[in-house]
Amino acid sequence: METERIGPPLLAGERESLRAFLDFHRATLALKCEGLTDEQLRRAASPPSTLSLLGLVRHMAEVERTWFRRVIAAEDVPLVWSDSGDFQQAYDARDADVAEAFEAWRREIEHARRIEREAGSLDVTGHQARWGEDVSLRLVMLHMLHEYARHNGHADLIREAIDGTVGV
Repeated sequence: METERIGPPLLAGERESLRAFLDFHRATLALKCEGLTDEQLRRAASPPSTLSLLGLVRHMAEVERTWFRRVIAAEDVPLVWSDSGDFQQAYDARDADVAEAFEAWRREIEHARRIEREAGSLDVTGHQARWGEDVSLRLVMLHMLHEYARHNGHADLIREAIDGTVGV
């Protein structure tokens, strides 16, 4: 499946800009993974670390689920790959099913988009249990941009180490 990445608008309101930048970063991670074999997607960036492109996809599925479904929508759903609440487990993708990981990530993105669309305002709040604080949808979207931007930097380096591809 070929990924389409659309640049964010240069002139837009706050919500449209946040949506567009978040989708841009989601597409960037997908592009970093395109055209690679299952083995390449599982390849560790720098052993002994288990960090891989597939691990990043799995981690971002957890992050999407946590911030949108568990925090903003207050859904009582477990993490995707951890029964103990350990986000680090998602990074270890050595034996992970590639199709399952990408399907889970795409499914969580669709849930996130639905929750954001249905929220009446960026001021809608949810409870972030790990912090013991309420947070706004605005903060969640900004946090997601931070998560994707940081991890897309990792993905840049991992992809270049795999096959020399840069600048995607």
